Amino acid sequence: MDPYSMDLFQACSDGLVFCKLVNMAVPDTVDDRALNTRPNMSVFQKTENNNLAINAAKSIGCKVTNIGANDLLEGRPILVMGLIWQIIRIQLLSNISLKQHPELIRLLHQGETLEDLMKLPPEQILIRWFNFHLKAANHPRRIQNFGPDLKDSECYSVLMHQLAPNTCDYITEDDSLERADHVLRNAERLGVPHFIKKTDIVSGNRKLNMGFCAQIFNTCPGLEITAEELEEYDFAGLEIDDVGDSREERVFRMWVNSLGDETMQVNNLFTDVENGLIVLKVIDKVEPRTVDWTKVNMVPRNKWKRVENCNYAVVLGKKLGFSLVGIGGIDLADKNKNLVLAFIWQLMRYHTLKMLTELGGGARVGDRTVVNWANQMVRVAGRERQITSFRDRSLATGLFLLDLCAAIEPRAINWEYVTDGVADEDAMSNARYAISVARRIGASVFVAPEDIVEVKSKMIMTYVASCWAYTLNRSRS
Repeated sequence: MDPYSMDLFQACSDGLVFCKLVNMAVPDTVDDRALNTRPNMSVFQKTENNNLAINAAKSIGCKVTNIGANDLLEGRPILVMGLIWQIIRIQLLSNISLKQHPELIRLLHQGETLEDLMKLPPEQILIRWFNFHLKAANHPRRIQNFGPDLKDSECYSVLMHQLAPNTCDYITEDDSLERADHVLRNAERLGVPHFIKKTDIVSGNRKLNMGFCAQIFNTCPGLEITAEELEEYDFAGLEIDDVGDSREERVFRMWVNSLGDETMQVNNLFTDVENGLIVLKVIDKVEPRTVDWTKVNMVPRNKWKRVENCNYAVVLGKKLGFSLVGIGGIDLADKNKNLVLAFIWQLMRYHTLKMLTELGGGARVGDRTVVNWANQMVRVAGRERQITSFRDRSLATGLFLLDLCAAIEPRAINWEYVTDGVADEDAMSNARYAISVARRIGASVFVAPEDIVEVKSKMIMTYVASCWAYTLNRSRS
């Protein structure tokens, strides 16, 4: 592919490249069985793939506001490049976390806790890591950004020599391009895969430099810690390995991040809600002009101010009709996991049902309405399966959801890929397929396969509601 041509945009037009990128960033997000892969695909088939790519990217935290399937199909450079970068960023930064690298506790500043470190965006952790090694090398400089501070290559040279003194030598050249070229040769000696060029370093390209730093970290973090030192920290208290809660936290976090507001980027749901600002921003996003910002502490420097914000969020939640019995602002400020998840879930549910109400002409929509709609769609399509509620255990097989997708778009399902869903492995296979098919036909689905197999009623409701929203949007257009 010629990087100086328009080849990239042509190659991305059928959605396959995007779907592969998403799976590189977060494996198994896209089920390949849902993709159209035949040569000479029709515009409709390419559009389906692009729907899947966009909705899958949204599910891993990309902001896809104002990006549609036609934009990818037509290869609009700014939108295509923007989405590609978001996916690559997620892939590069995915391992920069305490869960993957507990030795990151080396980066804690005096007086900080593990939770303080978890609040930081991965880019800031990366800068801390870089400066940690500059300090360890007794170098006087520190970086504050991935642009101007790296243009002369000096900090890169010190970092790499500190990581591998017997492999990476210091730069001695005077010419800026030659210095940058020396840095890239050292990266190759370290085994660091990179796509940055020497001109990108010299020009201070922030995105490519950030990506390069992440690649260095992922290859050679250079942080060590003993088992005895790890025991000094309460990792158990963070519950970063609580599979069920972390899965639900991730889904809600990706939903918040997908709303398209750059000011409410969430890195960890439990720690980021404690000052109330993120919750209030989400409330104002799903129900505009609800928040009176004159009542909000925009810089809550102490716990009292944080609790005040959280109390205001709870008051607004009750006004929106949320069931918040036993939930107070102090619970959000104290990062009570179950209550934080309960509150954010109700925000997500409110947003989903509000969208259905607006698309449906104003008629009030509830869970029972969504169940009835799904049963009717499947029944009219000539299929026998029905559900009594979103807790119906038959949903575990994934078959009803596949029936629903087929009812919406008869060509959506290749039934050769579908099993009876009785065995756990078969149920999981059906669930993965059902999620990707729903995204391919155009539904914005935030759910994990495990949520279907375990019949997590809340998440299945959002799946079905998103499918309904898609049909209403289709009818409008």
